[in-house]
Amino acid sequence: MPPKPPRKGGAAAKGQRASPDRGTGGTSPPAAARLEFGETDFVALCDTLRVSDTVRANAWKTYEKVSSADGTLVGYSEKKKDMWGICIFIAAVDLDEMTFTFTELLKSIGMRVCTCFQLLREMDVNMDTISTKVDSNVSRLNKKYDVLSALYHKFERTCALIYMIQASSQTSAELSLPLVLKTSWITFLLAKGKVLQMEDDLVISFQLLLCVLDYFIKLSPPSMLKEPYKSHVSAMSVNGSTRAPRRGQSRSTRTSKQTDTDTKVIEVLCKEYGCNLDEVKNVYFTSFIPFLNSVGIVTSNGLPEVEDLSKQYEELYLKNKDIDARLFLDNDETLQHNHIECLQLERTPRKNNPDEELNLILPQTPVRAAMNTIQQLMMILNSASDKPSDNLLSYFNNCTVNPKEGILARVENLGNIFKEKFAEAVGQGCAEIGSQRYKLGVRLYYRVMESMLKSEEERLSVHNFSKLLNNNIFHTSLLACAVEVVMATYGRNASQSDGTSTETDLSFPWILNVLDLKAFDFYKVIESFIKAEPSLTREMIKHLERCEHRIMESLAWQSDSSLFDLIKQSKEREGQVDQPEPTCTFNFPLQHNHTAADLYLSPVRSPKKKGSTASLNPTPIIDAQPVLAPQTQKPQKSTSLSLFYKKVYRLAYLRLNTLCLRLLFDHPELEHLIWTLFQHTLQNEYELMKDRHLDQIMMCSMYGICKVKNVDLRFKIIVTAYKELTNTNQETFKRVLIREGQYDSIIVFYNLVFMQKLKTNILQYASNRPPTLSPIPHIPRSPYKFSNSPLRVPAGNNIYISPLKSPYKFSEGMLSPTKMTPRSRILVSIGESFGTSEKFQKINQMVGSSDHQLKRSAEVSTAPKPLKRLRFDIEGQDEADGSKHLPGESKFQQKLAEMTSTRTRMQKQKLNDGTDASATEEK
Repeated sequence: MPPKPPRKGGAAAKGQRASPDRGTGGTSPPAAARLEFGETDFVALCDTLRVSDTVRANAWKTYEKVSSADGTLVGYSEKKKDMWGICIFIAAVDLDEMTFTFTELLKSIGMRVCTCFQLLREMDVNMDTISTKVDSNVSRLNKKYDVLSALYHKFERTCALIYMIQASSQTSAELSLPLVLKTSWITFLLAKGKVLQMEDDLVISFQLLLCVLDYFIKLSPPSMLKEPYKSHVSAMSVNGSTRAPRRGQSRSTRTSKQTDTDTKVIEVLCKEYGCNLDEVKNVYFTSFIPFLNSVGIVTSNGLPEVEDLSKQYEELYLKNKDIDARLFLDNDETLQHNHIECLQLERTPRKNNPDEELNLILPQTPVRAAMNTIQQLMMILNSASDKPSDNLLSYFNNCTVNPKEGILARVENLGNIFKEKFAEAVGQGCAEIGSQRYKLGVRLYYRVMESMLKSEEERLSVHNFSKLLNNNIFHTSLLACAVEVVMATYGRNASQSDGTSTETDLSFPWILNVLDLKAFDFYKVIESFIKAEPSLTREMIKHLERCEHRIMESLAWQSDSSLFDLIKQSKEREGQVDQPEPTCTFNFPLQHNHTAADLYLSPVRSPKKKGSTASLNPTPIIDAQPVLAPQTQKPQKSTSLSLFYKKVYRLAYLRLNTLCLRLLFDHPELEHLIWTLFQHTLQNEYELMKDRHLDQIMMCSMYGICKVKNVDLRFKIIVTAYKELTNTNQETFKRVLIREGQYDSIIVFYNLVFMQKLKTNILQYASNRPPTLSPIPHIPRSPYKFSNSPLRVPAGNNIYISPLKSPYKFSEGMLSPTKMTPRSRILVSIGESFGTSEKFQKINQMVGSSDHQLKRSAEVSTAPKPLKRLRFDIEGQDEADGSKHLPGESKFQQKLAEMTSTRTRMQKQKLNDGTDASATEEK
């Protein structure tokens, strides 16, 4: 390791520094002259961190509150100093009186960063222990630490591939490897801090790191370098490169010359790590070179002066009051992961079965995972165009009003807005990076639009889509969805590498604010977008599904949403007894055959009379003259509102069911009562959802029913269980709208708002004759991803195929499907009832066996049926022919291949499963 960088202001030294402009506004008085809060060691810790009396008092109150809580913080009762430090941090953040950095805090109490984050989570036992302000601050620190940790580990590994461990004797004694590494890392930290306003962007940060490495490789003597870097640097020296007269040149002269040097080094680095060369060059010339020209440092031994760099970084670090990332160079314990929380990238992969012979996929580092995700996106978009294709132009020309000019103008105008907003969020030097990402989104936008129109043409047998293609909201939504996919792909940060959900400043719904788009309008395009782009990765499908959930949870219920107008119109359509979606349809399977055209041009049908069996096919989306309806005709029902409510009800019940299983397993009869109250609120008291969250209504419904049924379930228990659910945010129960401009905890909301509005309804459940219970919604699997359970072959006789695993498994590059064995790729069961996974394993053992006689295991409990031969006709329907047995392995494998080829049809059928049961369901 390189030697420790000099600390002009270490934790101890900084602790002695006066802070005239901090805290109480002057140098802290001695402890004796100050009000004493708590124990002597607590006072000493406060003195070390230079905190004000107000922070001391609040910190001690927090400590007393948390330490008195029953059963909390087990194992920390003997570590008072740790808890004091955390309480001081909480108080300082809440009061905006940070007189110390996060690293100073960790050093003063001898705690690791991961332990600190964990303790903060454990301390949050009550809704009001830690504010949302502290939550946000900790989240920012956590994301920054994850990114820095991932980048430093990548920096170490990369430098080991670039530099010789023991340099040649030709190398100057003054220019040691530790010095090069130290200078490189601090240069990167300084560049990252000055170039990027949003420092948790893993991808841009890594691209900037490659620029720094390229810069220092070119400054290093060839004798220090390994191949191929050594050859490139040597060639540059021979050709009169910037390196020859290093000592005699000013830094600015060398910097400007480097803009014209050979790009071989950066090309090698990009190829090695799967980075887009054009993107890295963009970062180099628009961000890194301007940074070098602005820092004004001097050189020593051909390198920037490390002391000067460290001093400038120190100023940034003290200003941000966060993490001193120079400590990574020292392998400082403060920034190390706990042994039990070691990085995922350090874990050794293990086989699921020791006898299984297949190519194992090495665990991916966060940086590698991010680069591979981007590569997958590039594979989709490399062949796409920045302009409408000939097929799209044909669709445009078939319209009554050609939308081409409007579409091109919209794309250009929104592109300028996006570029400006991206630069504001990330850094002014990154405007061109934003422009590059927007162009990728435009490619995806045109590609998906063409796919959608082709599907609509096949579905409706029409060619004129003038109404749809001249709909501004449709185009803005489709473009926003395409750009969101690109942004989410690039926005993957270090925390997401282990499956956790971590947002960045550019995460959804950032794109809605940039393009001035309402969440409810964006929601309408998501399902059609996913179906129109089959090449979307599983991660991106999950991301878009999560976006849809967030819209249904809260974003669509914002006070300026068009959703409330649609609901009011629906109420007026049939009178006050009408509702957005009849409860009688709850137990029907949800059809997923609605298209974006249906939703953006909704309503599309005349309302059907009660009991009507009219066709469910939507009106063709053509540019027809409107027919003037009689004044007495009722408004048409909204397809988008109907489908939205169906999805909301299903999402709501899934959440409720999960929570009830955790909290009310001894009272299963209460779930139906809670759901009835929950559904009644969403249907009839929908104004309670305005600027609030679906889960807030759920938790209040649960508490209200338990209260009236004399079941002891406290809000503290509810929110504690709620925090354990996936994709939840503590702000949901800590900060609830009470009235305009006033927010408080969910308990206050229940008492002052929810209970006052629904008191009469809730009390009905106390009687022996409660209100009529609402039907339980039919809960299908997600329409966007394929189940982990085996799928039944349509019209087959007990034939099941497990989901085909994605061939896009990445390690150091693409992993082709040919490298996957039948066991790892797909599982098959033929001729027997679906049971345990052992049945599939035995089938696969037969496939891999050299024995040509297929045998049934005697351990199968049910009487086996004879194996069937599968025949697939032209239309893709399969038959079971029991007249012949499968003669041998080769034919089995041949049929297996045929079965695999029908996977797409099976999945489509699965998505539309239950259509017959939903034949009476309105769109």
